[in-house]
Amino acid sequence: MATYRIRHCEQLSGEVSIHASKNAVLPILCAGLLTSEPITIEKVPLLTDVETLVDILTECGVHTSKHQDALILWSDEPRSPVSENLLSRMRASVLVMGPLLARTGYARVALPGGCAIGQRPIDLHIKGMQALGAEAQLTPGSVTLQGELKGGNVYLDFPSVGATENIILAAVLAKGTTRIENAAKEPEIVDLCAFLTEMGAKISGSGTGTILIEGQRQLHGCIYKPIPDRIEAGTILCAAAMTEGSVLLRGVRPDHMRAVLFKLVESGVKLKETGAGLRLSGKASQPIQVRTLAYPGFPTDMQAPMMALALKLRGTSVFLETIFENRFMHAREMARLGASIRIEDRIALVNGGHVLAGSTVSSTDLRGGAAMILAGLAAEGETVLKDPDGHIARGYEDLPGMLRTLGADVTMDEWDSADANG
Repeated sequence: MATYRIRHCEQLSGEVSIHASKNAVLPILCAGLLTSEPITIEKVPLLTDVETLVDILTECGVHTSKHQDALILWSDEPRSPVSENLLSRMRASVLVMGPLLARTGYARVALPGGCAIGQRPIDLHIKGMQALGAEAQLTPGSVTLQGELKGGNVYLDFPSVGATENIILAAVLAKGTTRIENAAKEPEIVDLCAFLTEMGAKISGSGTGTILIEGQRQLHGCIYKPIPDRIEAGTILCAAAMTEGSVLLRGVRPDHMRAVLFKLVESGVKLKETGAGLRLSGKASQPIQVRTLAYPGFPTDMQAPMMALALKLRGTSVFLETIFENRFMHAREMARLGASIRIEDRIALVNGGHVLAGSTVSSTDLRGGAAMILAGLAAEGETVLKDPDGHIARGYEDLPGMLRTLGADVTMDEWDSADANG
Protein backbone atom coordinates (compact mmCIF):
# COMPACT_ATOMS: atom_id res chain seq x y z
CA MET A 1 0.00 0.00 0.00
CA ALA A 2 1.22 3.50 -0.83
CA THR A 3 0.05 6.87 0.41
CA TYR A 4 0.93 10.05 -1.48
CA ARG A 5 0.88 13.50 0.08
CA ILE A 6 0.53 16.36 -2.38
CA ARG A 7 0.57 20.08 -1.61
CA HIS A 8 -0.62 22.95 -3.77
CA CYS A 9 1.90 24.06 -6.40
CA GLU A 10 1.94 27.40 -8.20
CA GLN A 11 4.85 26.74 -10.53
CA LEU A 12 6.81 23.84 -12.01
CA SER A 13 10.16 24.59 -13.58
CA GLY A 14 13.27 22.68 -14.52
CA GLU A 15 13.98 19.56 -16.53
CA VAL A 16 13.46 15.80 -16.26
CA SER A 17 14.38 12.78 -18.36
CA ILE A 18 11.67 10.43 -19.57
CA HIS A 19 11.99 6.72 -18.78
CA ALA A 20 11.58 3.85 -21.22
CA SER A 21 8.02 3.02 -22.19
CA LYS A 22 6.24 0.50 -19.99
CA ASN A 23 3.93 -0.47 -22.83
CA ALA A 24 6.90 -1.09 -25.12
CA VAL A 25 9.06 -2.93 -22.59
CA LEU A 26 6.46 -5.53 -21.53
CA PRO A 27 5.93 -7.23 -24.94
CA ILE A 28 9.67 -6.98 -25.65
CA LEU A 29 10.39 -8.88 -22.42
CA CYS A 30 7.95 -11.60 -23.49
CA ALA A 31 10.10 -12.10 -26.59
CA GLY A 32 12.64 -13.65 -24.24
CA LEU A 33 10.59 -16.83 -24.73
CA LEU A 34 11.46 -16.90 -28.45
CA THR A 35 15.16 -17.75 -28.26
CA SER A 36 17.76 -19.58 -26.21
CA GLU A 37 20.27 -16.79 -26.89
CA PRO A 38 20.50 -13.84 -24.47
CA ILE A 39 18.61 -10.65 -25.27
CA THR A 40 19.66 -7.50 -23.44
CA ILE A 41 17.08 -4.78 -22.85
CA GLU A 42 18.63 -1.47 -21.83
CA LYS A 43 17.13 1.21 -19.59
CA VAL A 44 14.38 -1.05 -18.24
CA PRO A 45 12.13 1.10 -16.01
CA LEU A 46 11.74 0.22 -12.32
CA LEU A 47 8.03 -0.63 -12.31
CA THR A 48 6.02 -3.21 -10.41
CA ASP A 49 4.46 -4.34 -13.71
CA VAL A 50 7.97 -5.16 -14.95
CA GLU A 51 8.74 -7.01 -11.71
CA THR A 52 5.52 -9.02 -11.99
CA LEU A 53 6.16 -9.91 -15.63
CA VAL A 54 9.72 -11.02 -14.81
CA ASP A 55 8.25 -13.32 -12.13
CA ILE A 56 5.83 -14.72 -14.72
CA LEU A 57 8.59 -15.22 -17.27
CA THR A 58 10.69 -17.00 -14.63
CA GLU A 59 7.79 -19.43 -14.18
CA CYS A 60 7.86 -19.86 -17.95
CA GLY A 61 11.48 -21.00 -17.84
CA VAL A 62 13.10 -17.69 -18.76
CA HIS A 63 16.44 -16.99 -17.08
CA THR A 64 17.05 -13.37 -16.12
CA SER A 65 19.94 -11.33 -14.83
CA LYS A 66 20.53 -7.63 -14.28
CA HIS A 67 23.51 -5.57 -15.32
CA GLN A 68 23.20 -1.97 -14.11
CA ASP A 69 19.96 -0.71 -15.72
CA ALA A 70 19.80 -3.50 -18.30
CA LEU A 71 17.87 -6.77 -18.07
CA ILE A 72 19.22 -9.90 -19.77
CA LEU A 73 16.85 -12.78 -20.66
CA TRP A 74 17.18 -16.18 -22.31
CA SER A 75 15.09 -19.33 -22.40
CA ASP A 76 16.44 -22.85 -22.95
CA GLU A 77 13.25 -24.80 -22.20
CA PRO A 78 10.19 -22.52 -22.16
CA ARG A 79 7.02 -23.82 -20.52
CA SER A 80 3.56 -22.61 -19.61
CA PRO A 81 3.21 -20.84 -16.25
CA VAL A 82 1.29 -22.57 -13.47
CA SER A 83 0.48 -19.71 -11.08
CA GLU A 84 -2.92 -18.39 -12.14
CA ASN A 85 -2.80 -15.85 -9.30
CA LEU A 86 0.41 -14.37 -10.67
CA LEU A 87 -0.93 -14.08 -14.21
CA SER A 88 -4.20 -12.56 -13.03
CA ARG A 89 -2.39 -9.53 -11.62
CA MET A 90 -1.70 -7.84 -14.94
CA ARG A 91 -3.13 -7.55 -18.41
CA ALA A 92 0.20 -7.98 -20.22
CA SER A 93 0.60 -11.52 -18.86
CA VAL A 94 -1.45 -12.76 -21.82
CA LEU A 95 1.49 -11.83 -24.07
CA VAL A 96 3.30 -15.04 -23.10
CA MET A 97 0.68 -16.91 -25.13
CA GLY A 98 2.02 -16.13 -28.59
CA PRO A 99 5.72 -16.84 -28.02
CA LEU A 100 5.02 -20.00 -25.97
CA LEU A 101 2.75 -21.37 -28.67
CA ALA A 102 5.26 -20.51 -31.40
CA ARG A 103 8.24 -21.99 -29.57
CA THR A 104 6.69 -25.12 -28.01
CA GLY A 105 3.38 -25.73 -29.79
CA TYR A 106 1.52 -25.45 -26.49
CA ALA A 107 0.40 -22.63 -24.21
CA ARG A 108 -1.87 -22.58 -21.19
CA VAL A 109 -2.41 -19.20 -19.60
CA ALA A 110 -4.77 -17.78 -17.00
CA LEU A 111 -7.08 -14.98 -18.04
CA PRO A 112 -5.27 -11.70 -17.32
CA GLY A 113 -6.02 -8.98 -14.79
CA GLY A 114 -4.97 -5.33 -14.53
CA CYS A 115 -6.92 -2.12 -13.98
CA ALA A 116 -10.71 -2.39 -13.72
CA ILE A 117 -11.34 0.19 -16.44
CA GLY A 118 -13.69 -1.90 -18.55
CA GLN A 119 -14.14 -5.21 -20.29
CA ARG A 120 -11.00 -6.24 -22.15
CA PRO A 121 -11.63 -9.76 -23.47
CA ILE A 122 -8.88 -11.74 -25.17
CA ASP A 123 -11.05 -13.17 -27.91
CA LEU A 124 -9.05 -11.34 -30.59
CA HIS A 125 -5.86 -12.93 -29.25
CA ILE A 126 -7.41 -16.40 -29.44
CA LYS A 127 -8.91 -15.86 -32.90
CA GLY A 128 -5.49 -14.76 -34.12
CA MET A 129 -3.85 -17.94 -32.83
CA GLN A 130 -6.61 -20.04 -34.38
CA ALA A 131 -6.03 -18.30 -37.72
CA LEU A 132 -2.43 -19.53 -37.48
CA GLY A 133 -3.59 -23.12 -36.95
CA ALA A 134 -3.84 -23.44 -33.16
CA GLU A 135 -6.64 -25.28 -31.43
CA ALA A 136 -8.12 -23.50 -28.43
CA GLN A 137 -9.92 -24.80 -25.38
CA LEU A 138 -11.45 -22.39 -22.90
CA THR A 139 -11.99 -23.36 -19.28
CA PRO A 140 -13.13 -21.14 -16.40
CA GLY A 141 -10.27 -18.74 -15.76
CA SER A 142 -7.83 -20.02 -18.39
CA VAL A 143 -7.26 -20.90 -22.04
CA THR A 144 -5.20 -23.72 -23.56
CA LEU A 145 -3.86 -23.56 -27.11
CA GLN A 146 -1.84 -26.11 -29.03
CA GLY A 147 -0.69 -26.95 -32.53
CA GLU A 148 2.05 -26.21 -35.02
CA LEU A 149 1.66 -22.65 -36.24
CA LYS A 150 1.53 -21.80 -39.92
CA GLY A 151 1.27 -18.42 -41.58
CA GLY A 152 -2.25 -17.18 -42.16
CA ASN A 153 -4.47 -14.16 -42.66
CA VAL A 154 -5.73 -12.42 -39.53
CA TYR A 155 -8.33 -9.67 -39.50
CA LEU A 156 -8.82 -7.82 -36.21
CA ASP A 157 -12.35 -6.52 -35.59
CA PHE A 158 -10.71 -3.76 -33.55
CA PRO A 159 -7.07 -2.58 -33.81
CA SER A 160 -6.19 -4.07 -30.44
CA VAL A 161 -2.64 -3.33 -29.33
CA GLY A 162 -2.34 -6.47 -27.21
CA ALA A 163 -3.78 -8.78 -29.87
CA THR A 164 -1.54 -7.28 -32.55
CA GLU A 165 1.51 -7.81 -30.33
CA ASN A 166 0.57 -11.37 -29.41
CA ILE A 167 -0.03 -12.40 -33.01
CA ILE A 168 3.27 -10.85 -34.10
CA LEU A 169 5.10 -12.71 -31.32
CA ALA A 170 3.54 -15.96 -32.52
CA ALA A 171 3.96 -15.36 -36.25
CA VAL A 172 7.72 -14.67 -36.21
CA LEU A 173 8.35 -18.43 -35.72
CA ALA A 174 5.36 -19.75 -37.69
CA LYS A 175 5.90 -21.52 -41.01
CA GLY A 176 5.07 -19.25 -43.91
CA THR A 177 3.80 -15.67 -44.10
CA THR A 178 1.25 -14.07 -41.78
CA ARG A 179 -0.81 -11.03 -42.75
CA ILE A 180 -2.49 -8.96 -40.04
CA GLU A 181 -5.24 -6.63 -41.26
CA ASN A 182 -6.57 -3.71 -39.17
CA ALA A 183 -3.47 -3.99 -37.01
CA ALA A 184 -2.76 -1.49 -34.24
CA LYS A 185 -0.43 1.36 -35.28
CA GLU A 186 0.89 2.49 -31.90
CA PRO A 187 4.59 3.40 -31.52
CA GLU A 188 4.91 0.46 -29.14
CA ILE A 189 3.94 -1.89 -32.00
CA VAL A 190 6.60 -0.33 -34.22
CA ASP A 191 9.15 -0.69 -31.41
CA LEU A 192 8.31 -4.37 -30.89
CA CYS A 193 8.74 -5.02 -34.61
CA ALA A 194 12.06 -3.15 -34.66
CA PHE A 195 13.26 -5.23 -31.72
CA LEU A 196 12.17 -8.53 -33.30
CA THR A 197 13.88 -7.49 -36.53
CA GLU A 198 17.10 -7.11 -34.53
CA MET A 199 16.53 -10.73 -33.42
CA GLY A 200 16.32 -11.85 -37.04
CA ALA A 201 12.58 -11.62 -37.71
CA LYS A 202 11.31 -10.42 -41.09
CA ILE A 203 8.48 -7.93 -40.61
CA SER A 204 7.13 -5.20 -42.86
CA GLY A 205 4.30 -2.69 -42.48
CA SER A 206 4.66 -1.89 -38.78
CA GLY A 207 2.94 1.39 -38.00
CA THR A 208 0.34 0.75 -40.72
CA GLY A 209 -2.93 -1.15 -40.73
CA THR A 210 -1.37 -4.14 -42.54
CA ILE A 211 1.60 -6.02 -41.11
CA LEU A 212 3.37 -8.87 -42.92
CA ILE A 213 5.51 -11.38 -41.01
CA GLU A 214 7.63 -13.98 -42.76
CA GLY A 215 8.20 -16.74 -40.23
CA GLN A 216 11.75 -17.81 -39.41
CA ARG A 217 13.06 -21.14 -38.11
CA GLN A 218 14.75 -19.43 -35.18
CA LEU A 219 15.68 -16.05 -33.76
CA HIS A 220 18.88 -14.91 -32.10
CA GLY A 221 19.85 -12.62 -29.25
CA CYS A 222 20.38 -8.87 -29.50
CA ILE A 223 20.87 -5.67 -27.49
CA TYR A 224 18.02 -3.15 -27.61
CA LYS A 225 16.91 0.13 -26.05
CA PRO A 226 13.12 0.68 -26.04
CA ILE A 227 11.42 3.96 -26.91
CA PRO A 228 10.62 6.59 -24.26
CA ASP A 229 7.27 6.52 -22.48
CA ARG A 230 4.87 8.88 -24.23
CA ILE A 231 2.27 8.55 -21.45
CA GLU A 232 4.76 9.47 -18.73
CA ALA A 233 5.84 12.42 -20.87
CA GLY A 234 2.23 13.50 -21.40
CA THR A 235 1.50 13.27 -17.68
CA ILE A 236 4.44 15.53 -16.81
CA LEU A 237 3.40 17.99 -19.53
CA CYS A 238 -0.14 18.17 -18.11
CA ALA A 239 1.29 18.87 -14.66
CA ALA A 240 3.48 21.63 -16.08
CA ALA A 241 0.60 23.15 -18.05
CA MET A 242 -1.37 23.59 -14.81
CA THR A 243 1.25 26.06 -13.53
CA GLU A 244 3.03 29.15 -14.81
CA GLY A 245 6.48 27.74 -15.48
CA SER A 246 8.92 26.30 -17.97
CA VAL A 247 9.66 22.57 -18.12
CA LEU A 248 12.06 20.70 -20.40
CA LEU A 249 11.54 16.99 -21.09
CA ARG A 250 14.68 15.16 -22.20
CA GLY A 251 14.68 11.93 -24.17
CA VAL A 252 11.11 12.37 -25.39
CA ARG A 253 9.70 11.52 -28.85
CA PRO A 254 7.26 14.32 -29.82
CA ASP A 255 6.34 12.43 -33.01
CA HIS A 256 4.80 9.73 -30.82
CA MET A 257 2.43 12.10 -29.02
CA ARG A 258 1.13 14.61 -31.55
CA ALA A 259 -2.52 14.28 -30.51
CA VAL A 260 -1.64 15.16 -26.90
CA LEU A 261 0.62 18.03 -27.94
CA PHE A 262 -2.11 19.52 -30.15
CA LYS A 263 -4.55 19.54 -27.21
CA LEU A 264 -1.97 21.16 -24.95
CA VAL A 265 -1.41 23.92 -27.50
CA GLU A 266 -5.18 24.37 -27.79
CA SER A 267 -5.27 24.90 -24.04
CA GLY A 268 -2.93 27.88 -24.40
CA VAL A 269 0.58 26.68 -23.56
CA LYS A 270 3.62 26.98 -25.80
CA LEU A 271 5.63 23.96 -26.93
CA LYS A 272 9.04 24.06 -28.55
CA GLU A 273 11.10 21.16 -29.86
CA THR A 274 14.82 21.74 -29.42
CA GLY A 275 17.99 19.69 -29.63
CA ALA A 276 17.82 19.31 -25.85
CA GLY A 277 14.24 18.01 -25.81
CA LEU A 278 10.67 19.30 -25.64
CA ARG A 279 9.99 22.50 -23.69
CA LEU A 280 6.59 23.60 -22.38
CA SER A 281 6.09 27.15 -21.17
CA GLY A 282 3.13 29.26 -20.11
CA LYS A 283 -0.07 28.25 -18.38
CA ALA A 284 -3.10 26.52 -19.90
CA SER A 285 -6.22 28.70 -19.87
CA GLN A 286 -8.64 27.55 -22.57
CA PRO A 287 -11.12 24.63 -22.19
CA ILE A 288 -10.57 21.65 -24.46
CA GLN A 289 -12.47 18.87 -26.19
CA VAL A 290 -10.98 15.38 -26.10
CA ARG A 291 -12.09 12.24 -27.92
CA THR A 292 -10.07 9.10 -27.21
CA LEU A 293 -9.25 6.99 -30.24
CA ALA A 294 -6.84 4.33 -31.38
CA TYR A 295 -3.45 5.71 -32.44
CA PRO A 296 -2.78 8.19 -33.98
CA GLY A 297 -5.80 9.57 -32.15
CA PHE A 298 -5.79 10.84 -28.59
CA PRO A 299 -4.67 7.98 -26.29
CA THR A 300 -7.11 6.70 -23.68
CA ASP A 301 -4.22 6.48 -21.20
CA MET A 302 -3.92 10.29 -21.33
CA GLN A 303 -7.61 10.99 -20.74
CA ALA A 304 -7.34 11.09 -16.94
CA PRO A 305 -4.21 13.31 -16.72
CA MET A 306 -5.75 15.68 -19.26
CA MET A 307 -8.93 15.81 -17.18
CA ALA A 308 -6.83 16.88 -14.19
CA LEU A 309 -5.52 19.75 -16.33
CA ALA A 310 -9.10 20.63 -17.32
CA LEU A 311 -9.91 21.29 -13.65
CA LYS A 312 -7.81 24.46 -13.98
CA LEU A 313 -9.34 25.66 -17.26
CA ARG A 314 -12.18 28.15 -16.82
CA GLY A 315 -15.16 27.00 -18.85
CA THR A 316 -16.46 23.58 -19.89
CA SER A 317 -14.11 20.92 -21.23
CA VAL A 318 -15.64 17.85 -22.90
CA PHE A 319 -14.21 14.31 -22.78
CA LEU A 320 -15.58 11.47 -24.91
CA GLU A 321 -14.14 8.06 -23.97
CA THR A 322 -14.56 5.63 -26.87
CA ILE A 323 -12.10 2.89 -25.85
CA PHE A 324 -13.11 1.72 -22.35
CA GLU A 325 -16.58 1.98 -20.88
CA ASN A 326 -15.50 2.43 -17.26
CA ARG A 327 -12.66 4.93 -17.43
CA PHE A 328 -14.15 7.92 -15.59
CA MET A 329 -13.74 6.49 -12.09
CA HIS A 330 -11.22 9.20 -11.21
CA ALA A 331 -13.94 11.85 -11.74
CA ARG A 332 -15.63 10.74 -8.51
CA GLU A 333 -12.38 11.22 -6.61
CA MET A 334 -11.77 14.61 -8.22
CA ALA A 335 -15.20 15.67 -6.98
CA ARG A 336 -13.94 15.10 -3.42
CA LEU A 337 -11.55 17.99 -4.05
CA GLY A 338 -14.41 20.21 -5.20
CA ALA A 339 -14.28 19.51 -8.95
CA SER A 340 -17.47 20.01 -10.96
CA ILE A 341 -17.74 17.05 -13.34
CA ARG A 342 -20.91 15.59 -14.87
CA ILE A 343 -20.82 12.11 -16.39
CA GLU A 344 -23.30 11.13 -19.10
CA ASP A 345 -22.57 7.62 -20.32
CA ARG A 346 -19.17 7.93 -22.07
CA ILE A 347 -19.06 11.72 -21.93
CA ALA A 348 -17.59 13.78 -19.08
CA LEU A 349 -18.31 17.50 -18.84
CA VAL A 350 -15.71 19.28 -16.73
CA ASN A 351 -16.67 22.75 -15.50
CA GLY A 352 -13.21 24.01 -14.68
CA GLY A 353 -11.76 27.02 -12.93
CA HIS A 354 -13.25 26.34 -9.48
CA VAL A 355 -11.15 26.56 -6.34
CA LEU A 356 -10.19 23.05 -5.23
CA ALA A 357 -9.47 22.03 -1.63
CA GLY A 358 -7.20 19.24 -0.49
CA SER A 359 -8.86 16.10 0.86
CA THR A 360 -8.32 12.35 1.20
CA VAL A 361 -8.88 10.55 -2.10
CA SER A 362 -8.19 7.14 -3.65
CA SER A 363 -6.33 5.84 -6.68
CA THR A 364 -8.88 4.04 -8.86
CA ASP A 365 -6.48 2.73 -11.51
CA LEU A 366 -3.01 3.42 -12.93
CA ARG A 367 -3.69 6.54 -14.99
CA GLY A 368 -6.47 7.72 -12.70
CA GLY A 369 -4.03 7.58 -9.78
CA ALA A 370 -1.50 9.72 -11.63
CA ALA A 371 -4.28 12.16 -12.49
CA MET A 372 -5.17 12.47 -8.80
CA ILE A 373 -1.59 13.49 -8.02
CA LEU A 374 -1.95 16.23 -10.62
CA ALA A 375 -5.32 17.25 -9.18
CA GLY A 376 -3.67 17.47 -5.77
CA LEU A 377 -1.16 19.96 -7.18
CA ALA A 378 -4.09 22.17 -8.19
CA ALA A 379 -5.89 21.93 -4.83
CA GLU A 380 -5.31 24.30 -1.92
CA GLY A 381 -3.70 22.72 1.14
CA GLU A 382 -2.74 19.05 1.31
CA THR A 383 -4.24 16.14 -0.60
CA VAL A 384 -3.74 12.61 0.72
CA LEU A 385 -3.96 9.97 -2.01
CA LYS A 386 -4.44 6.36 -0.91
CA ASP A 387 -3.22 3.75 -3.38
CA PRO A 388 -3.80 0.42 -1.61
CA ASP A 389 -3.31 -1.66 -4.77
CA GLY A 390 -0.12 0.12 -5.85
CA HIS A 391 -1.59 1.23 -9.18
CA ILE A 392 0.70 4.21 -9.76
CA ALA A 393 3.97 2.32 -9.26
CA ARG A 394 2.83 -0.17 -11.91
CA GLY A 395 3.39 2.37 -14.67
CA TYR A 396 5.41 5.32 -13.37
CA GLU A 397 8.99 5.11 -12.11
CA ASP A 398 9.11 7.51 -9.15
CA LEU A 399 6.51 10.01 -10.37
CA PRO A 400 6.75 11.93 -7.05
CA GLY A 401 10.51 12.25 -7.52
CA MET A 402 10.12 13.57 -11.07
CA LEU A 403 7.62 16.18 -9.88
CA ARG A 404 9.83 17.16 -6.93
CA THR A 405 12.67 17.77 -9.39
CA LEU A 406 10.41 20.38 -10.99
CA GLY A 407 9.53 22.02 -7.68
CA ALA A 408 6.42 20.15 -6.55
CA ASP A 409 5.83 19.05 -2.95
CA VAL A 410 4.89 15.39 -3.39
CA THR A 411 5.95 12.59 -1.06
CA MET A 412 5.12 8.91 -0.79
CA ASP A 413 4.83 6.65 2.25
CA GLU A 414 4.79 2.93 1.57
CA TRP A 415 4.21 -0.04 3.80
CA ASP A 416 3.04 -3.63 3.57
CA SER A 417 -0.75 -3.91 3.39
CA ALA A 418 -0.70 -6.73 5.98
CA ASP A 419 1.05 -4.42 8.43
CA ALA A 420 -1.44 -1.67 7.69
CA ASN A 421 -4.33 -3.96 8.51
CA GLY A 422 -2.68 -5.56 11.50
